[in-house]
Amino acid sequence: MAMRGRSSKVLPSELNKVRPEKGDNTAAYPRKMSDFEVVPNLQQSSSSVCKSRRKAHFPTGSNEKQENLISWIPENIQKKECTYFVESSQTSDSGRIVCKCGYLREQHLEDAAKPPIFLGKEWDPSRHIQEMPTDAFGDIHFAGLGQKMGKYVRVSSDTPPRVIYHLMTQHWGLDAPNLLISVTGGAKNFVMKPRLKNIFRQGLVKVAQTTGAWIITGGSHAGVMKQVGEAVRDFMLSCSHKEGDIVTIGIATWGTVYNRESLICPMGGFPAEYVLDEENQGSLSCLDSNHSHFILVDDGTHGRYGVEIPLRTRLEKFISEQTKVKGGVAIKIPIVCVVLEGGPGTLDTIYNAITNGTPCVIVEGSGRVADVISEVANLPVPKITIALIQKKLSVLFHDTFELFTEGKLVEWTKKIQDILRSRQLLTIFREGKYGQQDVDVAILQALLKASRNQDHFGHENWDHQLKLAVAWNRVDIARSEIFTDDHEWKPTDLHPVMAAALISNKPEFVKLFLEQGVRLKEFVTWDTLVYLYDNIAPSCLFHSKLQKVLLEEKERTAGSKMPRIQLHHVSQVLRELLGCSTQPLYPKPKHTERPRLSIPVPHIKLNVQSSSLRSLYKRSAGRATFTMDPVRDLLIWAVVQNRKELAEIIWAQSQDCMASALACSKILKELAKEEEDTDTTDDMLALAEQYEHKAIGVFTDCYRKDEERAQKLLTRVSEAWGKTTCLQLALEAKNMNFVSHGGVQAFLTKVWWGKMCVDNGLWRVIACMLFFPLLYTSFISFREKRLQPMGCLTRLRAFFTAPVVIFLMNILSYFTFLLLFAYVLMVDFQPLPSWREYLIYFWLFSLVCEETRQLLYDPDGLGVVKMASLYFKDFWNKLDICAILAFITGLTCRLIPSTFYPGRIILSLAFIIFCLRLMHIFTVSKTLGPKIIIVKRMMKDVFFFLFLLAVWVVSFGVAKQAILIHNEERVEWLFRGVVYHSYLTIFGQIPSYIDGVNFNIDQCSPNGTDPYKPKCPETNEDNKKPIFPEWLTVILLCLYLLFTNILLLNLLIAMFNYTFQQVQEHTDQIWKFQRHDLIEEYHGRPPAPPPFILLNHLQILVRRGLLRRPATRHKQLKEKLEKNEEAALLSWEMYLKENYLQHQQCQQKQNTEQKIRDIAQRVDILAELLDLDRVKRTGLVEQRLVSLEEQVHQSAQALRWITRALQDNGFGSSKDVPPVGSSKTSEMKEVQLEGKAEESQPPYHVLARNLLYPGSHTLRFPVPDEKVPWEVDFPLYNPPVYSAEHKDMAVQDPFSPNPMGRTGLRGRGTLHCFGPNHALHPVVTRWRRNSDGSIIRKSLKKMLEVLVAQYPLSDVWALPGGSLEPGETLPLKLKWILRREFWPQFQNLLKQGTEIHKGYLDDPRNTDNAWVETVAVSVHFDNQNDVEMKRLNSFLQGCDPELCIRWQVLDKRIPLHANHKELLRKVSALLGTYY
Repeated sequence: MAMRGRSSKVLPSELNKVRPEKGDNTAAYPRKMSDFEVVPNLQQSSSSVCKSRRKAHFPTGSNEKQENLISWIPENIQKKECTYFVESSQTSDSGRIVCKCGYLREQHLEDAAKPPIFLGKEWDPSRHIQEMPTDAFGDIHFAGLGQKMGKYVRVSSDTPPRVIYHLMTQHWGLDAPNLLISVTGGAKNFVMKPRLKNIFRQGLVKVAQTTGAWIITGGSHAGVMKQVGEAVRDFMLSCSHKEGDIVTIGIATWGTVYNRESLICPMGGFPAEYVLDEENQGSLSCLDSNHSHFILVDDGTHGRYGVEIPLRTRLEKFISEQTKVKGGVAIKIPIVCVVLEGGPGTLDTIYNAITNGTPCVIVEGSGRVADVISEVANLPVPKITIALIQKKLSVLFHDTFELFTEGKLVEWTKKIQDILRSRQLLTIFREGKYGQQDVDVAILQALLKASRNQDHFGHENWDHQLKLAVAWNRVDIARSEIFTDDHEWKPTDLHPVMAAALISNKPEFVKLFLEQGVRLKEFVTWDTLVYLYDNIAPSCLFHSKLQKVLLEEKERTAGSKMPRIQLHHVSQVLRELLGCSTQPLYPKPKHTERPRLSIPVPHIKLNVQSSSLRSLYKRSAGRATFTMDPVRDLLIWAVVQNRKELAEIIWAQSQDCMASALACSKILKELAKEEEDTDTTDDMLALAEQYEHKAIGVFTDCYRKDEERAQKLLTRVSEAWGKTTCLQLALEAKNMNFVSHGGVQAFLTKVWWGKMCVDNGLWRVIACMLFFPLLYTSFISFREKRLQPMGCLTRLRAFFTAPVVIFLMNILSYFTFLLLFAYVLMVDFQPLPSWREYLIYFWLFSLVCEETRQLLYDPDGLGVVKMASLYFKDFWNKLDICAILAFITGLTCRLIPSTFYPGRIILSLAFIIFCLRLMHIFTVSKTLGPKIIIVKRMMKDVFFFLFLLAVWVVSFGVAKQAILIHNEERVEWLFRGVVYHSYLTIFGQIPSYIDGVNFNIDQCSPNGTDPYKPKCPETNEDNKKPIFPEWLTVILLCLYLLFTNILLLNLLIAMFNYTFQQVQEHTDQIWKFQRHDLIEEYHGRPPAPPPFILLNHLQILVRRGLLRRPATRHKQLKEKLEKNEEAALLSWEMYLKENYLQHQQCQQKQNTEQKIRDIAQRVDILAELLDLDRVKRTGLVEQRLVSLEEQVHQSAQALRWITRALQDNGFGSSKDVPPVGSSKTSEMKEVQLEGKAEESQPPYHVLARNLLYPGSHTLRFPVPDEKVPWEVDFPLYNPPVYSAEHKDMAVQDPFSPNPMGRTGLRGRGTLHCFGPNHALHPVVTRWRRNSDGSIIRKSLKKMLEVLVAQYPLSDVWALPGGSLEPGETLPLKLKWILRREFWPQFQNLLKQGTEIHKGYLDDPRNTDNAWVETVAVSVHFDNQNDVEMKRLNSFLQGCDPELCIRWQVLDKRIPLHANHKELLRKVSALLGTYY
């Protein structure tokens, strides 16, 4: 081909060799059986192997991929070249001499023009065309059409399909399809109705886009290929880039591609520029620019169409045999053929597709072949005659009808009859037909209809249909076609596809399966959860966190392999996200035992890969391990992957819904902090906010119904969420909206007031604190009735243990401490401490004890380290520690005489810190509390502001110091000059000497020797005047003041203003949220104030240290309920959650935007209905006319009967009878009578007339139904002769012809002898029984089981029987499955059986001169304890390991040979059983 690439320029017209007229985009029979064989392993260069290994670990760039492709393609993909130039009688369009292959002389190799002797004189493609590495591949760019790019490759017509599929999936990067759509039809441009064109385009692209399908066409810019390309183009223009990825593969003939020389590039074209020139293409075809991939099939010839058809057929068959595993479910890639218009070749394509079991969708109204089949599709096969087909062709092929010979008409009739015999594979798309307004629905319905009618064992067929629907993500198809009354689904049957829908993120299917009865408690097992976490996307943040945990465990255990994901690893990551206040959700099992209850589940068979879902539901000793809360587990799994729709569906199933929503909010907020992608972070935060609103909505409904029960939900210990509470989860997630809810605040207020009523005034409480006998009056009211009596001693305890009283007493105590501390510092600070100072030390000791108690207080068992980290997270605790440490330091220095004064200074600083601690007290105030938050946030602003200010201060200070003063060596005066003076300048204290005007030599030290004076600036030695540049220092000062005073200080004010406004907007929420911390602190604080609190500490020490009693949390903040009470509370919460969801749906429907969308949708539906009204109205009129004609015909028949009856009785003569009914009606009557007569006759053999004779490449002569009988004249009948193992075809048949009529083939075929070939087929049956021995019934009829076998090298099952050898009583195939000692006994069983058929058997091997006659005997075992049946089971054997024997339920869908199924039908009729 290099010669072609180097040859002189040839005009495109010179390539246009005289050739047959372009046909259709069709498929044909494979030329040889080896075409379907799997090729050996693909060759790979060393570089490609290295790169493929490297690709598994590191991402490769586009250049590396190109290098890989350049090295792989020439080693695995070939082209074809003509190596022998033989002059042809035909010439090119320009009149030049061409070779038999169609190419010019200069387009051949150099040696091709020198004919060697051994090649002979005749041009033989098999000898004169050779394969060599391809020279055309890469990226194709369509010039002048924008950025349209595609991929292309030139392949030999003998390329194995496996190589091409490997190229597409591995090197072109295409994902394996969920569906293969082969579009075929007219290769010439044709006219379609505008509405039908739009429906076809929209439907085709929709089904490809929603299901992830590949569309395969002929690839040229004409006919049906152009229609598909324009459909893809329109879709991509109207959708986003991600939605517009539709794989459209064009398989065209290389020799018919116009401008193909631009695609030749031995090292690959990246890209190759291709010009689409329809005006000058002549008899060739341009490639369609809207296809994404091109496979250009080369057979070494030029200008010959249809070369690609065999390879396309093999490739489609190969792809349809591949299995795609996604989400744990494996499906064979389904294929469907879509037909538009078309000619003779298209009919062959449809016939081949139907023969291979491929469903076809024919678009009625597109023209020619599609309309011929559509118009006769509703007729019974006997009514489809040669005359009828001739009439249809004369109308629809009026331009080319004269080309149809009589033989062609016979062939068309035969093929159309065979196509319509497989109506389950044929779907006619009719515009306006009910349920088929969209082509996409018709295509998917065709696939499901074909799958539904396919022979199968038991439940496998429905499983396959559901897997297809899940793979396509078409829940509408599943609802309308699969979940119908035709099949009853068990919830356990849906578990594998449920897991697949979860992993594939298909929430609509999850919702559908839940509606169909899938119980999450049965679905979610321990192994299922592990499998789900194993299949988390690697791009997910949670996946990386899991891998980090696994890596740490690997390093800790020093293992060589990465450990597998287990649920305790998941629990470890979840505890990091939820906070340490929660216990581990999945505790680590001990000795590989799972800490869950084992519950027996039924065995589930799955048709999936070995390492996928099969192991999840595989029965392990009849028991499976279930999780404690399956809804929680699935909800966590969905939330950590940020799957919004899926999580919402699962949350709607949850029982502990409020805690679930708050936990999800916490998880999402924590993940958002670590997520690097900004969009994902925003999505997570938005979803976290939604879950917070869900929790608020449910709690609002609960609080409105019952305040007390709603508040119990806040403090209830949730076992499912790590023994935490809703309130604790909300605080951990910082859900301010939830915490600031009125119900939560009412609960906190109740806790704050303890057992007192919340309506007691604060002044009443202070009065009782000062004079406690007031408690025994009605001055203070309590909530509990037991505290109502005035003399109750517990009133005193209830009052002084209330948090509000403890808080006020601690304030009083703290103020007293500060007053005493201030008095000592200012008045009574003696060398020897006074009693007041000792009292301060004792007081501080009580404060230290209280801080220690807070540090070690661990009611949840978190551990000292965790409690310490939580303690130091609080700002006020840090302030307390600083104050105590400063006091202890000052006290130590104070007690040492030499550091007495520094000790007083440090204690003074400690006093400042203690005073700052007073701000924490103000958080209880609704007015001052938010202001403290503002101050804390402004301190952060100041901290960042100081960095900016320091730059200007230091830069100005250093410059000023260097300009004014020479070599200042005193560090303290350096600091003053650089930092201190520069900082004070901001506030207006400008140095007097900086401009030289107010310079005074007496205020400074000339040599810098005076420690109390700064060093003087540079001065003149004579008059002691400054000599520094005054103008420069003034300019620097002005700039410094401009930027610091005006710019930076105003920036700081703006920052403060922003912080203030931000906090002020949420003042109420912030105060309510911060209020909880104060309430919780004083709720768990000992009631006595310092220093009397030491008595409480002593009591705690005795109780915990000596009595070993663990710390307990007060029930008011964390309460564990009894099981019955908790179950009732959760049921009540779940009921109100359902009300909340219904209310949300109602609100969504009432939303203005939703109303607009609904109205727009209804308008669209109405417009579509109005558009279809004309079509439907026409169809309705046609139906009424047909009904009217039938009634008229029936009336005419009745009148004829009355007339004859009157004539027979002597009333009137035949001459006086008026004509009844029109001639047309009479013709219809005759046709109907003939049809009935034909239908009443026994059907002709059908299998014996299949065009392709089994086991050979011989094609029968087409014989339509009406020409089968020998009595019918058939002058054209000239069948071929075929006899296996007989080379002499001239042998005359001495036997009589086939008794059932013509078969289209003479000779013996593959049968043993001419004439009848005898066979025996025993039908061995027994009743199908339950485990208790009772007979199973269906539709009130008993069910049978039949003995079937699958022989080696066969894909279908068959009855245990076959051909009888001369002199033998049992068939050889029957002997294969029975032991020799049982043969005589089985013969006795046959003698006792019932003969159900004897005679001719419709067999595909039958010919005109040889046929099969069989005897079918029914052997039925009525008793399950029958001795003979038990012996039969014990003597069943297989002489071949590939031989399979089984008892199978007798059903019409059992996958047997068609003639064997007819025998089973007779057996079921004989025994009156279900069939």
